[in-house]
Formats: sequence, structure tokens, C-alpha cells
Amino acid sequence: MFDPDYDLFMQIVASGSISAAARSRGQSVASLSKRLVRLEARLGVRLVHRTTRQLSLTAAGKDLHDTLLPLRATLTAAEDRIAGRLALVTGPLRITAPTSFGRMHVAPCLPEFLARFPEVALRVDLSDEFVDLHGGHHDLAIRIGARIDSGLVGHRLGTSRRVLCAAPGYLARFGEPARLADLSNHRLLATDSQLPWHLVGPEGTVLHRGQSHIHTNSSEIVRELALGGCGIALRSLWDVSEALERGALVPVLPAYQGSQDVGIFAVHTLAPKLSTRVRALIDHLNDRLVPRLQDRPMHDDPV
Repeated sequence: MFDPDYDLFMQIVASGSISAAARSRGQSVASLSKRLVRLEARLGVRLVHRTTRQLSLTAAGKDLHDTLLPLRATLTAAEDRIAGRLALVTGPLRITAPTSFGRMHVAPCLPEFLARFPEVALRVDLSDEFVDLHGGHHDLAIRIGARIDSGLVGHRLGTSRRVLCAAPGYLARFGEPARLADLSNHRLLATDSQLPWHLVGPEGTVLHRGQSHIHTNSSEIVRELALGGCGIALRSLWDVSEALERGALVPVLPAYQGSQDVGIFAVHTLAPKLSTRVRALIDHLNDRLVPRLQDRPMHDDPV
């Protein structure tokens, strides 16, 4: 059996904070904090840096996490193999995901999945273009949007909370907008399909049409240009929270944010029976991503 304190440590890392792990477990923050302190005392090292904004790993903590991750995956795979649960999870599995989200959040989940289900032949495509699942080229798609099209089934993994933000250098050069109408005098950054922006503010839902300062189909280009001081962008917290934490980006017009209707979904076509490999991946993503994508304030809760 895997050491329960190690399991707790791994869940805290996956969740992003002790408070998020406590919510997932239905336990108090104080009890989980005590167990983490006990593990650190047992090992004689500090594993995490604790702040009111963010939990980050020390060098020793990263070493322990990187060591435990494949060990736990191997142990889980062995248990499944002995219990005969792997027999049905075989064959090709083709998934598609948005470029940034796939790279930052889906890809880190895949090594453990592949270790657990070694007979799955996985193909992963990353693209910001809309992928038609009815074409039969993909079994599962990660979609970020307000609704799921008819004929598709969506499994909600989280909410994509979005904030207006810009680099300090841009605001020093062009000034900080004081009200929504001021955005018309600023350089906006958005992909070809993102504008107009649906924003929620003190007056309810508003539509800001505007024009993007650049033209691109890549959300990663938008993020990099925002970091480079080229304009104001509406970005998801899963994409820019780290940049906000270290001050590379700062919030703009904090009274406004993207529509809360936008969710993150694992989506597949409607079928009489879902294949075991698609179900296995959905369950795996649900276990690994949902704690990380829980609705949360601009910064993580105190740990």
C-alpha cells in the first residue's frame, strides 16, 4: 500500500493548495497541514513553500514528487493487472485539446494514464481550431466553451474563469483604463474568434466588441504578446495565474471578468455504449484535473 502521507502530499501538489486538497477530501485545512508538517518532520526537510497566495515546491519537494509519481503509477498498474482490470482497456484512443490547455494541463496527466493502461495506443492532437468529432477522427475532445453542441456529451471538468490583464510595462506606457469604455483607446489582444468579449461586471453582462491589435488563431501567441507588453488580453486563470502571481501580468478593470458560463469539458459523440478506454481517460482526467480547476478566487486560499 502507498504511504498515506505520500498520497496526501501528491494530492496537495495536484490540487495546487492545501485548502483545495482539503475541500476535495472533505477534511479541514488544519488537519491536512498537520499531516504535511508531520511528513516534513519525518523526512527532515521542508517540502513546500507556504504563502497566502500560492503553494510551491522546494527542491526537496520537487524531488520527492518526481520520484513518487512514476512509483505510484507503477503500483496502480500492477494492482490493476493483478486484479484483471486492464483486459478491457486496450486499443487506439485519439484525443484533441486546445494548444495551451493541452500542453499545460492535459499532457502532465498522461504519463500516469499510460503507465496504468499500457495497452492503449494513444494519439494526442493539440489545436486551437474547432475539431468536428462527428468526422470520426477523434474519440475525445477537451472543449472550453459555454455550451456543448447537440449530438455530443460533455463531462464538465471545471470553470474557465477569465480576467482582463496586461503587463506592467504596457500600462506604464499607455495608462490604465479606469472604466470599460476606456478599452476603446487601448490595444486589445485576442484570437480571431474571441472578440467580442462577453464580460460580467457591476451592471451585469456586457458586450465589448473592439478590434484586436493583432490577428492570430493561437491563444499562446495572445498570451506571449500580453506578457511582452503589447496590449490588454482576456485570459483564463488556468493560463496566466502564475504570471499574475509573479507580477509579469497585472489585473485590469478587476470589477469585470469573462462570463462564468464558460466551462472546461471532456466531450465525445453520443453513443449507445462508451468504450472502456474513453471512459478510463475521462475518469483519469476527472480525478487529476477537477481538483486543479475548482472555482477559486484570483489567488489561492490561504494554506
